[in-house]
Amino acid sequence: MSKLLRGGRIGSARKDVVEFTASLQSDKKLLEAVIKINKAHVTMLLEQKIISAQMGTELLQALSELDPEMKFEQSVEDVHLAVEEEVNKKVGVEIGGNLHIAKSRNDQVATAIRMTLRTNLFELMNLVVNLQDSLIELAEQHTETLVPAYTHLHPAQPVTFAHILVSYIDALQRSLKRLEETLPRVNLCPMGAGAIATTSFRINRDRTAELLGFSKVHENSIDAVSSRDFILETLADLTLLAIDISRMAEDLILWSSPDFGIVDLPEGFAFTSSIMPQKKNPDVLEVVRARMSQVLGNFVASATTMKALPSGYNLDFQEITPKLWESLETVADSLCMLSELTKNLNVNKDVFGKPVLKFATTTELANMLVKKYNVPFRTSHRIVGAAVKNLLDKGMALSELTPELLNKTAKDVAEITLAIKLADIKDSVNPKKFVENHKTMGGPAPAEVKRMLKNRKQLTAQSKTNLKEKKGMLEKADKQLKSVVQRYKLQKKG
Repeated sequence: MSKLLRGGRIGSARKDVVEFTASLQSDKKLLEAVIKINKAHVTMLLEQKIISAQMGTELLQALSELDPEMKFEQSVEDVHLAVEEEVNKKVGVEIGGNLHIAKSRNDQVATAIRMTLRTNLFELMNLVVNLQDSLIELAEQHTETLVPAYTHLHPAQPVTFAHILVSYIDALQRSLKRLEETLPRVNLCPMGAGAIATTSFRINRDRTAELLGFSKVHENSIDAVSSRDFILETLADLTLLAIDISRMAEDLILWSSPDFGIVDLPEGFAFTSSIMPQKKNPDVLEVVRARMSQVLGNFVASATTMKALPSGYNLDFQEITPKLWESLETVADSLCMLSELTKNLNVNKDVFGKPVLKFATTTELANMLVKKYNVPFRTSHRIVGAAVKNLLDKGMALSELTPELLNKTAKDVAEITLAIKLADIKDSVNPKKFVENHKTMGGPAPAEVKRMLKNRKQLTAQSKTNLKEKKGMLEKADKQLKSVVQRYKLQKKG
């Protein structure tokens, strides 16, 4: 137990108990934020004339001398007491003992988490945009590259590889928007809430929030110190993002297998077997897929912890925060891996040569009977299905379908007489023409995919601008805090 808390209500604590309850390892991530919080708080106390000018400037000088990378003594249970002890070493307890006037560890830790989290969110959102950029760059190379789309893991219809990549870009865009929408609820300042009931000192909560770059004060003192829904919301956002990342990794794992043969993974992102020399295993993607499950687990564990808690501060909160940092780091690392892998991905431009994909255009064959021969779609569906079964039984491909066979099938299964032209069959079963004809908004036709890509490039450019502006506001607050602290330090020297 920190010596700052000894000798009052609690005389001492067992070393193993302190180690069991300590949060120092996780708190290292908060150190820079805690130093800034103390600087802003002391500045506010000075301006409110709650502490003297001499005391305030000495405290600010001591805080300015702290190293954000400093090591802690193991006897101190958290970063807040560690900072206070370091200040006491520099200015003595008569002055340093007033650092904690009008604040608590409860409002300070909530503020530090929010400050650190908002910085991490900016970094994460930039990584999402970077992955979008990599996918757009790859998609622009493959707006004409035909690949099968799958339903139920069976070949369904031809699309372009770019069309699939746009689906990933759009999923990432929704995650980006969710993170952006979470940010204002993160960027609320709990400082001044105290332990639970604010303080009788005449503080200025708005000023502290301003110096720390918050959009506004988290007003109700109970809610300010005891809410962690901003963590749960972030973890929920990360979980949805992790699901999309995992599905993307799963697609690439499947498509890189020889049975699919759609993509070839870059060698720098694959490993071989210890016994089978022919193997090229997608180990990186498998690790990404597995780690995304951990993100989901962290959300469930944190939500389960929160649901059992009464209002007010509880030390259970301390167990949630490391799961937030772990999830942020895990998702960030995976986004980086996918961005680099995507830049070096090789795509098979002749995958439709495989026999298993020969029947992927049968939908258009059925559509052709509707459009050119006035056959009701459900009847057309039955005719084409029977024709496919007939071809499979004979070991033939869809490209070998003749007008005679299709006309006979129509007569046999629907009792209708047709005079289908060979040219109509050939046009409808051609994968390239299939894709070109699917021009409906959001479809795989190259022209439509290029339109979507142009729009997505504009979206990512706007995202970069928005992130730069929001980060600039934090940098402005940092400069303001540094300027105010420097002014008081110069007054002391004068």
